[in-house]
Amino acid sequence: MIETHTVEFSHTAGARALNGVDLSIGRGDFIAVIGRNGSGKSTLARMFNALLLPDGGLVRVGGTDTRDGAQVWEIRRSVGMVFPNPDSQLVGTTVEEDVAFGPENLGLPPETIGIRVRDALRAVAMTEHAGRAPHLLSGGEKQRVALAGILAMKPACIILDEATAMLDPAGRNEVMELIRRLNREEGITVIHITHDMEETALAGRILVLDAGRVVLDGEPAEVFANVAGLEEAGLDLPQVTELFRLLRQDGFDLPSGVCETGEAIAALLALGSGEGDNVRQD
Repeated sequence: MIETHTVEFSHTAGARALNGVDLSIGRGDFIAVIGRNGSGKSTLARMFNALLLPDGGLVRVGGTDTRDGAQVWEIRRSVGMVFPNPDSQLVGTTVEEDVAFGPENLGLPPETIGIRVRDALRAVAMTEHAGRAPHLLSGGEKQRVALAGILAMKPACIILDEATAMLDPAGRNEVMELIRRLNREEGITVIHITHDMEETALAGRILVLDAGRVVLDGEPAEVFANVAGLEEAGLDLPQVTELFRLLRQDGFDLPSGVCETGEAIAALLALGSGEGDNVRQD
């Protein structure tokens, strides 16, 4: 769905933000993008919906070059973006009006807009709040409304640029469960930029950026097993992965790269039941 070929980009101050990025993102993928501050994560994300254009190289969305000015609105309809602060994205006096804003700008007929708004609110479990003022909602509810506004435009891909950063744990869980469901049930491509290492474990694939380059690319277990590579990129392991690493150092026969709580519990239960030949190697 999205391809980049040796993409280069420098900010106006001259600092190089992207340095030869080659990527291929398939339809229906769920990808987490991580890296220290200044690694190029948000810059790369803005390339995917033509908010930024490369200085060198090429970005294609659905086969369309993002530099094709005639196709920019179609690209942005296809690739929606949710930002960290939901308040900056809410423009309507009611939830329903806010979700309708995008389809209205697409010039859709009123009956189609009504159907899309209802479907989008149902998808994010906010139907009962349709008539409420957005500023009266919780942080998690506001972010769900922001997502509904993107969904109403029928995107093939949703980019979350630190979209959970300003939420409390309950709000983060709400949003993460929602995007997992949209990816799993609706087949929507999800690109999740985050600093939360626990959230990255929910993705099917992780990209690690450092100094404008992709330095690691693989499934969560593969990436988190590369402790040296993560440390070099200035990143920590998820808590579960770090716990298992320390237990292995202490002689326990446990797998590497474990990053999800359910997987960790299963491994610990198997260890406690003595299913392995060596529960602890001294």
